[in-house]
Amino acid sequence: MMWQDLVFTFGSALSIVFLAPTLRDASARVPLGTSLPSMGIGFVYAMTFFTLGMRFSAAGAFAAGSMWSLIATFRSPQGVSMTLFAHDNLALFVSDLSHWIDRRRSDRPHVEQYVGFDHIRAHGQGHER
Repeated sequence: MMWQDLVFTFGSALSIVFLAPTLRDASARVPLGTSLPSMGIGFVYAMTFFTLGMRFSAAGAFAAGSMWSLIATFRSPQGVSMTLFAHDNLALFVSDLSHWIDRRRSDRPHVEQYVGFDHIRAHGQGHER
């Protein structure tokens, strides 16, 4: 066994210990933008360690990735099934991405594009006359 295998295994074990309170706390809310990339990294590390012959590190990284997948499932604000696959959320993401790209391409100075609907109605800016 390589000493590096032990170091990575210890690191993964610490990750699991530090993540356990989040999984146990029913009121905890972890955004999917945090949990899903962490889950993916854990699984990619597991596969990478496995191909390098570092079996203990692979098991530890897989366990950490699994812990993140449980957090994504049970501790995201709306739950994975509702958030990831909702058509409205995907449409909103595509719309925001499109606005961001347009703003990056524009030579005009940045103007805040997110103004509340109530603010527009209160100031009569919603209709051209």
